[in-house]
Amino acid sequence: MGAQIRVYRQKISSTTSMRKIFKAMELIATSRIGKARARVAASLPYANAITRAVSAVASQSEIDHPLTTEPEQIRRAAVLVITSDRGLAGSYSASVLKQAEGLNELLVEEGKEVKFYLVGRKAQAYFDFRNRPYGRVWTGGTDAPEFATAQEIGEALLADFATDYAEGGVDEIHVVYTRFKSMVTQEPTVVRLLPLEVVEEQAASESDLLPLYEFEPETEQVLDALLPRYIESRIFAAMLQAAASELAARQRAMKSAGDNATELIKKFTRLRNTARQAEITQELSEIVAGADALNAS
Repeated sequence: MGAQIRVYRQKISSTTSMRKIFKAMELIATSRIGKARARVAASLPYANAITRAVSAVASQSEIDHPLTTEPEQIRRAAVLVITSDRGLAGSYSASVLKQAEGLNELLVEEGKEVKFYLVGRKAQAYFDFRNRPYGRVWTGGTDAPEFATAQEIGEALLADFATDYAEGGVDEIHVVYTRFKSMVTQEPTVVRLLPLEVVEEQAASESDLLPLYEFEPETEQVLDALLPRYIESRIFAAMLQAAASELAARQRAMKSAGDNATELIKKFTRLRNTARQAEITQELSEIVAGADALNAS
């Protein structure tokens, strides 16, 4: 009986230590989520401005630019998967990878080859464990992305997009990431970056309508300058959304883990008290039985 009490004490001690870790990680995620959401909000004006500029050029010109023209046959697609470097974030990375697998199945059914590009150690571990090939991987700082990383990713994807199929190039580019909607809702999302599909929200008023532009230099040169920056901004925006989603998911997961640890501590405490009462009762019974035996003799 004494051994059982020691076991419960050890479980209470270890669970209490884990609860402290969960609480600390929850507080860290809570303190960082505000900054992550602020970065998402700060990136919107630039992203909207460059989207409007690209929309104006693409919609008001009749040139066939490689980044805006749909190829006759799409044979290989690039898929950029954005996950996290660390775990303890619930199903955050698993949901993104599940979405990527669904996209992979869809593309394969359409007769396309799929070339993966990975962001985050969770995606890298997922593909390494299954011995599945991927083009490149970027790790480190998924919860605080830097624009330099987005530029590097954009350059790599655009380089492969400009390469011929026979030399390992791709015909279209997709991004799979988690869109941050609120602290409670984060949605795995698939976006096709190239060939360009400029999606502009409906104008709220006539003042929001796109004006007519005359371009100097030529339209093709404007697209050559704008589209790489547009792709970089879209990738960086996706990374910021994913970072905010990761922190929100970790905050919820750690709060849930802390609550579960508290319930386990209560359960182990009740079991320890029950075992202690049983031990005391047994000792009293032995004392009474010994006294009765002495009286009888």
